[in-house]
Amino acid sequence: MNPPLPDSLCFLNGEYSPLRDARISVLDRGFIFGDGVYEVLPAYGGRVFRFTEHMDRLDRSLRELRIANPHTREQWLAIARRLIADRQAAGVANQLIYLQVTRGVAPRDHVMIPDLTPTVFVMAGEMKLPTAEQRARGVACVTADDFRWQKAHIKSTSLLGAVFARQISADAGALETVMFREGFLSEAAASNVWVVKNGTVMGPPKDHLVLEGIRYGLIESICRDNGIPFELRRVSRDEVLAADELLLSSATKEVLPITTLDGRPVGNGQPGPVGARLLAAYQRAVAEQST
Repeated sequence: MNPPLPDSLCFLNGEYSPLRDARISVLDRGFIFGDGVYEVLPAYGGRVFRFTEHMDRLDRSLRELRIANPHTREQWLAIARRLIADRQAAGVANQLIYLQVTRGVAPRDHVMIPDLTPTVFVMAGEMKLPTAEQRARGVACVTADDFRWQKAHIKSTSLLGAVFARQISADAGALETVMFREGFLSEAAASNVWVVKNGTVMGPPKDHLVLEGIRYGLIESICRDNGIPFELRRVSRDEVLAADELLLSSATKEVLPITTLDGRPVGNGQPGPVGARLLAAYQRAVAEQST
């Protein structure tokens, strides 16, 4: 039996309605092809975190798909705030705002049909942050080859590759799947991955092989402000396996230590000091920089 859908408020093509009542055409290109992009905005206590950076990435993804942004940033923020207020009234403090833009409705044809009216969908839900135990003990992850397409920099709704990748870790009882392309670190199924060695934080370069998480720039600035060496470059599998610390970052994970990889301890098998400093600075930024 399918789980029941919530009756929380959502936004679809200019109208607000209960989420369970929202409908789109079966010929929407997002439904047929996954021809669209999305963003997930974290909101703490009613305030959106890193809104400008999320909008910048939305613009980049839409340009790649040749879809005009259907709303101004002020309009996006107003939509998000209305949905946030609805969930706050229901007692939900920390939320994720999911927004999606697809090319629109048209007869099925692979070609990018120009001048369609985009389908715009936005919903809000509870943000489930890591537990105290996960923070204190770290989490287990597994590795896999990155078998996805080579335009990973687009935050596309075509997520079957990510679904398969995440299922690998779910089947192993792990939290995430750390992936490699031709022997070099790319990212996890739904997170970026950071390597700490001798006090230096390292991550893959910003290119078409990795989705640049919103925390990329934040972690770089945190490292700069706190005197932590930071480097973006190709990181080999051997370097990952020999790391002192491994970290996941995402909207829901914030900064979360990996302490077991493929059943083997990372470093000494405990969360490390660099990750702890990054998390503390991240949480300060949340308190100071939310919109």
